[in-house]
Amino acid sequence: MSKKLFTPGPMNVPQNIRIQLAKDIPHHRSQDFHTLFYQVRSKLKDVFQTKDEVIILTSSGTGAMESAVVNLFDKGDRVLVINTGFFGQRFIDLCELYGLRVLHLDYPWGTTYRLSDVKAAMDDNPDIKGVFVTYHETSTGVLNDLKPLGELVHQTDALLIVDAISGLIVHPFSFDEWRIDCALSSSQKGFGLPPGLSFVALSQKALDRMERTSLPAYYFKYQTYLQYAKKGETPFTPAISLFVSLDLALTEILERGITQIVSEKERLRRYTEDQFQALGFQLFVKDPAIRGNALVPVLPKAEWALNLVKLTDHLDERHNLQVSRGQGPYAERMLRIGLLSAFTTEDVDELVTRISEFLPSQS
Repeated sequence: MSKKLFTPGPMNVPQNIRIQLAKDIPHHRSQDFHTLFYQVRSKLKDVFQTKDEVIILTSSGTGAMESAVVNLFDKGDRVLVINTGFFGQRFIDLCELYGLRVLHLDYPWGTTYRLSDVKAAMDDNPDIKGVFVTYHETSTGVLNDLKPLGELVHQTDALLIVDAISGLIVHPFSFDEWRIDCALSSSQKGFGLPPGLSFVALSQKALDRMERTSLPAYYFKYQTYLQYAKKGETPFTPAISLFVSLDLALTEILERGITQIVSEKERLRRYTEDQFQALGFQLFVKDPAIRGNALVPVLPKAEWALNLVKLTDHLDERHNLQVSRGQGPYAERMLRIGLLSAFTTEDVDELVTRISEFLPSQS
């Protein structure tokens, strides 16, 4: 790989996937594509661990987030957003844009939600139609526990909407068992593909709600996708080359086993945490129980007066190592060490060595 992407996604696309991307593509109204479509959708259900519907959109993850709002809610509906970072705020922005009445539970960056807060909000507002939450918050590295939330929301008429964009595959996930109603993900994270496809899993409860909503939608209208899916197609021209490579990626993911992938990523994340702490950085997420595997957010010592813009530019321009800085209030105060790519401990060692070489000039 020419550049190693220690970023929250996109990640380095494996060589076999890049070869697949270069192959000829079928026409999206042909029998070849129909066969491909059915194969991909079946494997996606296995990844989401659901027997319910999965829709495939040609869009980024944010497109999937917007699609959930316009298909499952009406203007004036009251919803609850659990906000634990930058992407929780994105749900708030999208809901407000479409005229939903938004309650939000805001938590300090680096912490998770409290189930008692959610229960109290729902008890006080029995008209809540949906609860939105980010599974893995890439702005903070926090992994929010979904199972108790699913059990709580399932007892009500509300839907549980989960941004699993960076959470899927590299963390445990069970759509049906955890009582999730709508889960969103996209190709450039754990799937190991370039950006361009997003995925929406829907429970029967969500499908029933969808039949009673009326916010305007055209490109993202779920009913249209479900109608076309019956004949193995998408309603609009999809990113066909990504479909072709997704089929291969899903086959490899399922053959390796998600449990194995999660275990490998957790070991690499723990190793990365140890190496950066030894270098003198502080881990942003204090509670080990809520640290996700997709990235390790770290803070430099204040006395270093470290210029993170210069550091990341140096790593990129001199060593072909790309590392993301923070978002929001931590834009110039945090490094986010992404681990989605097929990295080894040796790759982490290389990154740590290059950063350590830069530190004396900032001391």
